[in-house]
Amino acid sequence: MILEGKVPHPFPYQGSKRGIAPHILKHFPSDVRCLIEPFCGAAAVSLAAAANGLVSRFHLNDLNEPLMTLWKEILNNPSKLVDKYELLWHSQQSDKKRFFFEIRQEFNEKRKPELLLYLLARIVKGSVRYSSDGMFNQSADNRRCGMRPGNMRQQISGVSMLLSKKTTVSSVDFRDVLASCSQKDLVYMDPPYQGTSFTRDHRYCGGLLREEFVTALAKLNEKKISYIISYDGYTGEKAHGKPLPKQLLLKHHYIHAGRSSQSTLLGGNDKTIESLYLSPALVDRLEKGDPKRKIVTHSHPQLVLL
Repeated sequence: MILEGKVPHPFPYQGSKRGIAPHILKHFPSDVRCLIEPFCGAAAVSLAAAANGLVSRFHLNDLNEPLMTLWKEILNNPSKLVDKYELLWHSQQSDKKRFFFEIRQEFNEKRKPELLLYLLARIVKGSVRYSSDGMFNQSADNRRCGMRPGNMRQQISGVSMLLSKKTTVSSVDFRDVLASCSQKDLVYMDPPYQGTSFTRDHRYCGGLLREEFVTALAKLNEKKISYIISYDGYTGEKAHGKPLPKQLLLKHHYIHAGRSSQSTLLGGNDKTIESLYLSPALVDRLEKGDPKRKIVTHSHPQLVLL
Protein backbone atom coordinates (compact mmCIF):
# COMPACT_ATOMS: atom_id res chain seq x y z
CA MET A 1 0.00 0.00 0.00
CA ILE A 2 1.23 3.50 -0.87
CA LEU A 3 2.25 5.54 2.16
CA GLU A 4 -0.12 8.36 3.06
CA GLY A 5 2.60 10.96 2.51
CA LYS A 6 2.96 9.90 -1.13
CA VAL A 7 -0.70 10.54 -2.00
CA PRO A 8 -1.21 14.03 -3.52
CA HIS A 9 -3.76 16.33 -1.90
CA PRO A 10 -5.28 19.45 -3.47
CA PHE A 11 -5.72 21.63 -0.37
CA PRO A 12 -5.72 21.49 3.45
CA TYR A 13 -9.18 20.69 4.82
CA GLN A 14 -10.08 20.29 8.49
CA GLY A 15 -11.73 16.96 9.15
CA SER A 16 -10.06 15.36 6.13
CA LYS A 17 -9.46 11.63 6.57
CA ARG A 18 -6.03 11.89 4.98
CA GLY A 19 -4.24 10.55 8.05
CA ILE A 20 -6.49 7.53 8.58
CA ALA A 21 -7.25 6.72 4.94
CA PRO A 22 -4.94 3.64 4.98
CA HIS A 23 -7.03 2.19 7.83
CA ILE A 24 -10.25 2.82 5.89
CA LEU A 25 -8.89 1.16 2.76
CA LYS A 26 -8.45 -2.09 4.67
CA HIS A 27 -12.23 -2.52 4.52
CA PHE A 28 -12.51 -2.20 0.73
CA PRO A 29 -13.80 -5.22 -1.22
CA SER A 30 -11.77 -6.29 -4.24
CA ASP A 31 -14.63 -5.85 -6.72
CA VAL A 32 -15.75 -2.23 -6.25
CA ARG A 33 -17.39 -0.85 -9.41
CA CYS A 34 -17.42 2.77 -8.21
CA LEU A 35 -16.38 4.52 -5.01
CA ILE A 36 -18.94 7.17 -4.05
CA GLU A 37 -18.32 10.02 -1.61
CA PRO A 38 -21.57 11.98 -0.97
CA PHE A 39 -19.74 14.36 1.44
CA CYS A 40 -16.38 14.44 -0.33
CA GLY A 41 -14.66 17.58 1.03
CA ALA A 42 -11.00 17.05 0.09
CA ALA A 43 -11.76 13.49 -1.11
CA ALA A 44 -8.89 11.96 0.86
CA VAL A 45 -10.33 8.44 0.75
CA SER A 46 -10.93 8.52 -3.02
CA LEU A 47 -7.40 9.79 -3.60
CA ALA A 48 -5.91 7.06 -1.41
CA ALA A 49 -8.01 4.41 -3.17
CA ALA A 50 -6.96 5.70 -6.60
CA ALA A 51 -3.27 5.87 -5.63
CA ASN A 52 -3.41 2.26 -4.48
CA GLY A 53 -5.27 1.05 -7.57
CA LEU A 54 -8.26 -0.21 -5.58
CA VAL A 55 -11.00 1.49 -7.63
CA SER A 56 -11.27 2.63 -11.25
CA ARG A 57 -14.40 4.80 -11.07
CA PHE A 58 -15.31 7.57 -8.61
CA HIS A 59 -18.21 9.88 -7.79
CA LEU A 60 -17.41 13.00 -5.77
CA ASN A 61 -20.31 15.00 -4.37
CA ASP A 62 -20.66 17.79 -1.84
CA LEU A 63 -23.46 20.24 -1.15
CA ASN A 64 -20.86 23.03 -1.24
CA GLU A 65 -21.27 24.04 -4.90
CA PRO A 66 -18.18 26.34 -5.14
CA LEU A 67 -16.07 23.51 -3.75
CA MET A 68 -17.32 21.15 -6.45
CA THR A 69 -16.67 23.78 -9.12
CA LEU A 70 -13.10 23.86 -7.80
CA TRP A 71 -12.96 20.06 -8.05
CA LYS A 72 -14.00 20.24 -11.70
CA GLU A 73 -11.16 22.65 -12.41
CA ILE A 74 -8.67 20.46 -10.56
CA LEU A 75 -9.65 17.46 -12.65
CA ASN A 76 -10.14 19.16 -16.03
CA ASN A 77 -7.94 22.28 -16.08
CA PRO A 78 -5.21 21.77 -13.47
CA SER A 79 -2.50 23.82 -15.17
CA LYS A 80 -4.68 26.89 -15.79
CA LEU A 81 -6.02 26.69 -12.25
CA VAL A 82 -2.54 26.72 -10.71
CA ASP A 83 -1.43 29.53 -13.05
CA LYS A 84 -4.22 31.68 -11.58
CA TYR A 85 -3.34 30.57 -8.05
CA GLU A 86 0.29 31.51 -8.65
CA LEU A 87 -0.68 35.05 -9.64
CA LEU A 88 -2.72 35.39 -6.46
CA TRP A 89 0.04 33.94 -4.31
CA HIS A 90 2.62 36.43 -5.60
CA SER A 91 0.17 39.37 -5.44
CA GLN A 92 -0.29 38.95 -1.68
CA GLN A 93 3.34 39.57 -0.74
CA SER A 94 3.13 43.31 -0.02
CA ASP A 95 0.28 42.94 2.50
CA LYS A 96 -1.00 39.38 2.76
CA LYS A 97 -3.52 40.16 5.53
CA ARG A 98 -5.26 42.88 3.54
CA PHE A 99 -5.06 40.84 0.34
CA PHE A 100 -6.74 37.84 1.97
CA PHE A 101 -9.79 39.87 2.99
CA GLU A 102 -10.01 41.39 -0.49
CA ILE A 103 -9.97 37.94 -2.09
CA ARG A 104 -12.49 36.62 0.43
CA GLN A 105 -14.89 39.43 -0.48
CA GLU A 106 -14.35 38.84 -4.18
CA PHE A 107 -14.97 35.11 -3.76
CA ASN A 108 -18.23 35.73 -1.93
CA GLU A 109 -19.33 37.88 -4.89
CA LYS A 110 -18.03 35.81 -7.83
CA ARG A 111 -17.40 32.26 -6.50
CA LYS A 112 -14.41 31.71 -8.78
CA PRO A 113 -12.56 28.41 -8.15
CA GLU A 114 -9.04 29.90 -8.09
CA LEU A 115 -10.17 32.32 -5.36
CA LEU A 116 -11.48 29.46 -3.25
CA LEU A 117 -8.23 27.54 -3.76
CA TYR A 118 -6.27 30.55 -2.50
CA LEU A 119 -8.55 30.93 0.53
CA LEU A 120 -8.28 27.23 1.39
CA ALA A 121 -4.49 27.52 1.25
CA ARG A 122 -4.49 30.45 3.66
CA ILE A 123 -7.23 29.84 6.26
CA VAL A 124 -6.60 28.89 9.88
CA LYS A 125 -6.14 25.10 10.33
CA GLY A 126 -7.78 24.43 6.96
CA SER A 127 -11.09 25.03 8.75
CA VAL A 128 -13.80 26.11 6.31
CA ARG A 129 -16.55 28.26 7.83
CA TYR A 130 -19.58 29.99 6.37
CA SER A 131 -21.95 32.58 7.78
CA SER A 132 -25.66 31.88 8.19
CA ASP A 133 -26.28 33.46 4.78
CA GLY A 134 -23.69 31.26 3.05
CA MET A 135 -20.76 33.69 2.96
CA PHE A 136 -17.23 32.36 3.44
CA ASN A 137 -16.10 34.02 6.68
CA GLN A 138 -13.04 32.18 8.00
CA SER A 139 -9.91 34.24 8.74
CA ALA A 140 -6.39 33.74 7.46
CA ASP A 141 -3.41 32.26 9.22
CA ASN A 142 -1.25 35.34 8.78
CA ARG A 143 1.89 33.53 9.90
CA ARG A 144 1.93 31.73 6.54
CA CYS A 145 1.49 32.56 2.89
CA GLY A 146 -0.18 29.30 1.89
CA MET A 147 1.23 26.48 -0.22
CA ARG A 148 3.95 27.65 -2.59
CA PRO A 149 2.92 27.62 -6.26
CA GLY A 150 5.48 24.97 -7.23
CA ASN A 151 4.23 22.59 -4.56
CA MET A 152 0.61 23.41 -5.39
CA ARG A 153 1.26 22.59 -9.05
CA GLN A 154 2.77 19.25 -8.09
CA GLN A 155 -0.15 18.36 -5.80
CA ILE A 156 -2.90 19.47 -8.20
CA SER A 157 -1.27 17.73 -11.18
CA GLY A 158 -0.96 14.54 -9.16
CA VAL A 159 -4.61 14.67 -8.12
CA SER A 160 -5.74 15.28 -11.69
CA MET A 161 -3.68 12.35 -12.96
CA LEU A 162 -5.31 10.04 -10.40
CA LEU A 163 -8.93 11.07 -10.87
CA SER A 164 -9.35 12.84 -14.21
CA LYS A 165 -11.55 11.10 -16.83
CA LYS A 166 -12.74 8.53 -14.31
CA THR A 167 -14.65 10.76 -11.88
CA THR A 168 -18.19 12.13 -11.80
CA VAL A 169 -18.54 15.43 -9.92
CA SER A 170 -21.85 16.73 -8.55
CA SER A 171 -23.29 19.09 -5.95
CA VAL A 172 -26.66 17.71 -4.86
CA ASP A 173 -28.32 16.39 -1.72
CA PHE A 174 -26.58 13.24 -0.47
CA ARG A 175 -29.82 11.26 -0.79
CA ASP A 176 -29.93 11.95 -4.52
CA VAL A 177 -26.47 10.41 -4.84
CA LEU A 178 -27.38 7.39 -2.72
CA ALA A 179 -30.49 6.73 -4.81
CA SER A 180 -28.38 5.64 -7.77
CA CYS A 181 -26.00 3.31 -5.89
CA SER A 182 -25.73 -0.33 -6.89
CA GLN A 183 -24.66 -3.38 -4.88
CA LYS A 184 -21.32 -3.41 -6.72
CA ASP A 185 -20.51 0.14 -5.55
CA LEU A 186 -18.94 1.21 -2.26
CA VAL A 187 -20.11 4.36 -0.49
CA TYR A 188 -17.80 6.19 1.90
CA MET A 189 -19.51 8.83 4.03
CA ASP A 190 -17.92 11.44 6.25
CA PRO A 191 -20.97 13.66 6.93
CA PRO A 192 -20.89 17.08 8.60
CA TYR A 193 -19.42 16.45 12.02
CA GLN A 194 -21.93 16.30 14.84
CA GLY A 195 -21.98 19.57 16.74
CA THR A 196 -21.00 21.71 13.73
CA SER A 197 -24.40 21.85 12.04
CA PHE A 198 -27.28 24.11 13.06
CA THR A 199 -25.09 26.09 15.45
CA ARG A 200 -23.65 29.60 15.45
CA ASP A 201 -20.36 28.15 14.19
CA HIS A 202 -21.23 27.26 10.59
CA ARG A 203 -18.32 25.10 9.49
CA TYR A 204 -20.35 23.72 6.61
CA CYS A 205 -22.59 25.38 4.06
CA GLY A 206 -25.33 22.85 4.84
CA GLY A 207 -26.32 20.98 7.96
CA LEU A 208 -27.42 17.39 8.38
CA LEU A 209 -30.01 16.19 10.86
CA ARG A 210 -29.05 12.91 12.52
CA GLU A 211 -32.55 11.51 12.05
CA GLU A 212 -32.44 12.16 8.30
CA PHE A 213 -29.08 10.46 8.05
CA VAL A 214 -30.23 7.37 10.00
CA THR A 215 -33.30 7.06 7.78
CA ALA A 216 -31.11 7.18 4.67
CA LEU A 217 -28.86 4.46 6.10
CA ALA A 218 -31.84 2.21 6.80
CA LYS A 219 -32.86 2.52 3.14
CA LEU A 220 -29.33 1.60 2.03
CA ASN A 221 -29.53 -1.50 4.24
CA GLU A 222 -32.80 -2.50 2.57
CA LYS A 223 -31.10 -2.24 -0.83
CA LYS A 224 -28.04 -4.17 0.46
CA ILE A 225 -25.64 -1.36 -0.38
CA SER A 226 -22.06 -1.55 0.90
CA TYR A 227 -21.00 1.53 2.81
CA ILE A 228 -18.45 2.82 5.32
CA ILE A 229 -19.11 5.75 7.66
CA SER A 230 -16.86 8.01 9.71
CA TYR A 231 -19.16 9.61 12.26
CA ASP A 232 -18.43 9.95 15.97
CA GLY A 233 -15.35 9.56 18.14
CA TYR A 234 -13.61 10.95 21.18
CA THR A 235 -10.57 12.86 22.39
CA GLY A 236 -9.22 11.84 25.77
CA GLU A 237 -12.33 10.98 27.77
CA LYS A 238 -14.67 13.32 25.88
CA ALA A 239 -16.89 11.86 23.18
CA HIS A 240 -17.80 13.81 20.06
CA GLY A 241 -21.30 13.06 18.94
CA LYS A 242 -23.74 10.26 19.52
CA PRO A 243 -23.02 6.78 18.09
CA LEU A 244 -25.23 5.47 15.32
CA PRO A 245 -28.17 3.31 16.52
CA LYS A 246 -27.72 -0.43 17.04
CA GLN A 247 -30.78 -1.30 14.96
CA LEU A 248 -28.78 -0.46 11.82
CA LEU A 249 -26.65 -3.57 12.58
CA LEU A 250 -23.40 -1.81 11.71
CA LYS A 251 -19.97 -3.21 12.59
CA HIS A 252 -18.16 -0.64 14.71
CA HIS A 253 -14.39 -0.05 14.65
CA TYR A 254 -12.22 2.48 16.42
CA ILE A 255 -9.27 4.06 14.60
CA HIS A 256 -6.46 5.82 16.45
CA ALA A 257 -6.09 9.12 14.62
CA GLY A 258 -3.11 10.41 16.63
CA ARG A 259 -2.69 13.35 18.98
CA SER A 260 -5.38 16.01 18.96
CA SER A 261 -4.07 19.23 17.40
CA GLN A 262 -6.26 21.29 19.73
CA SER A 263 -4.95 19.41 22.75
CA THR A 264 -1.37 19.96 21.59
CA LEU A 265 -1.97 23.72 21.31
CA LEU A 266 -3.21 23.69 24.92
CA GLY A 267 -0.18 21.74 26.13
CA GLY A 268 -2.02 18.42 26.45
CA ASN A 269 -1.38 14.96 25.05
CA ASP A 270 -4.90 13.66 24.38
CA LYS A 271 -5.31 11.16 21.56
CA THR A 272 -8.13 11.30 19.03
CA ILE A 273 -10.10 8.13 18.33
CA GLU A 274 -12.48 8.05 15.36
CA SER A 275 -15.35 5.65 14.81
CA LEU A 276 -15.74 3.68 11.61
CA TYR A 277 -18.97 1.85 10.78
CA LEU A 278 -19.37 -0.93 8.20
CA SER A 279 -22.76 -1.78 6.72
CA PRO A 280 -24.19 -5.33 6.97
CA ALA A 281 -23.92 -5.74 3.18
CA LEU A 282 -20.25 -4.75 3.24
CA VAL A 283 -19.42 -7.15 6.08
CA ASP A 284 -21.15 -9.96 4.20
CA ARG A 285 -19.36 -9.03 0.99
CA LEU A 286 -15.94 -9.04 2.67
CA GLU A 287 -16.49 -12.36 4.43
CA LYS A 288 -17.75 -14.06 1.27
CA GLY A 289 -14.83 -12.70 -0.70
CA ASP A 290 -12.33 -14.10 1.82
CA PRO A 291 -13.77 -16.74 4.18
CA LYS A 292 -10.74 -16.44 6.46
CA ARG A 293 -11.26 -12.73 6.92
CA LYS A 294 -12.83 -11.73 10.22
CA ILE A 295 -14.47 -8.38 10.93
CA VAL A 296 -13.47 -7.44 14.46
CA THR A 297 -15.36 -4.93 16.59
CA HIS A 298 -13.90 -2.96 19.47
CA SER A 299 -15.61 -1.45 22.46
CA HIS A 300 -14.73 1.44 24.71
CA PRO A 301 -15.93 2.36 28.21
CA GLN A 302 -18.91 4.67 28.53
CA LEU A 303 -17.85 8.18 27.56
CA VAL A 304 -19.14 11.62 28.45
CA LEU A 305 -21.01 13.04 25.45
CA LEU A 306 -20.33 16.63 24.53
